[in-house]
Amino acid sequence: MKAWLVALVVIVIAGIAFAWHSLSVSIDHRTDVAVTPDMVTRGNYLVRAADCVVCHTREGGETFAGGREFDLGSMGRLYTPNITPDRETGIGNYTDDDFRSAMQLGIGRGHKRLYPAFPYASYTLASDEDVLAIKAYLFSLPPVKSTPPPNDMRFPFNQRYLMAFWSTLFNPQKRLAVDPKQSSEWNRGKYLVEALGHCGECHTPRNLLQARKTSSAYAGAVAQKWHAYNISSDKQTGIGGWTDDALFAYLTTGHADGHGSASGPMAEVVQHSLQYLEPADIRSMITYLRSVEARTATEAGERVAQATSTAEDLAYGKSLYVGICANCHRLDGSGAQTPYQTLTGASTLKDPRASNLMQVVLHGSGIRTPAGENTMPSFASGYRDSELAAVINYATHQLNSREVGVSAKDIAAQR
Repeated sequence: MKAWLVALVVIVIAGIAFAWHSLSVSIDHRTDVAVTPDMVTRGNYLVRAADCVVCHTREGGETFAGGREFDLGSMGRLYTPNITPDRETGIGNYTDDDFRSAMQLGIGRGHKRLYPAFPYASYTLASDEDVLAIKAYLFSLPPVKSTPPPNDMRFPFNQRYLMAFWSTLFNPQKRLAVDPKQSSEWNRGKYLVEALGHCGECHTPRNLLQARKTSSAYAGAVAQKWHAYNISSDKQTGIGGWTDDALFAYLTTGHADGHGSASGPMAEVVQHSLQYLEPADIRSMITYLRSVEARTATEAGERVAQATSTAEDLAYGKSLYVGICANCHRLDGSGAQTPYQTLTGASTLKDPRASNLMQVVLHGSGIRTPAGENTMPSFASGYRDSELAAVINYATHQLNSREVGVSAKDIAAQR
């Protein structure tokens, strides 16, 4: 038999074996465990750590009842499911096996393949005990009868069986092992960052198949038009130049002096998740992130800046800044009332992409902490694209000595 024919036969057999494994994988069967009050209490904490409420609650909707939209661009739109214990529209009929299957394999009840927008490739690292504690807490909540809109995914992404192949390639399908060479604090931090917190899902760029690029882990990425910054240990573009206290403040309050304030999705994470974690857990996360290999933010790609503004352009931008921004942020960016209004040193003004700066100016942002609620209003409806570009270019030039070169076209693309 010719060598090419042998190779073809081997490839076909391997393909069939791969497909069979991908489509037939299932969770190992176990009898449902008895739920205790302590289990529910721990599950409440773990749900906070996993930040479930943000994705599974639409604006103005019931908590955990789903319906939040995720615009995936050319792939289509996803709407998050109802995870209250309602038996008709939620997860009230899920057994322990069903719930572990969804969390660890990405396979819902009825062998329904889940899209990896649900971060099961991270949650699979969580222990069975923690997964079932999460279920126990969710099942302790009042059921909400609510059916989210149907997903609107384009072909071929609407073929859910394809997720079986994706999962086989990119879901480790194993629990996170303790590294005996590292401290208990480091191991706890890794568990919170890699598994429950699923930080890499936002802060790591994706490949063509929408899986995380491990070679650029935590180097930063753009999702839903927001830039999740580099959180590797790089001293220039990552968190290597931050002190532990600055990181602790940012993660628990959404603000760190000299680094700015959280906005957009990161503000949601702080508001709904991180501020509720035990200080020791936040410190452990910092310890682990310190050990993440340094990678420059350019590995995640950068927006190409336009031509530098002229003196006339900057004068025009200044006039707009005085009228729009100075009342809260002051001319020097020092903030008029709260630290959250401080612009000096803010990462949003240093970012060459200017993604978050444009998003905040256009759509606003807010964060609620024990210190109160801080809100940045939207300026999209009252100003032209050229005006918003001018004020952004002036602010970055004046307060960061680095103009990002935003154009009216850039603003239009972010609307």
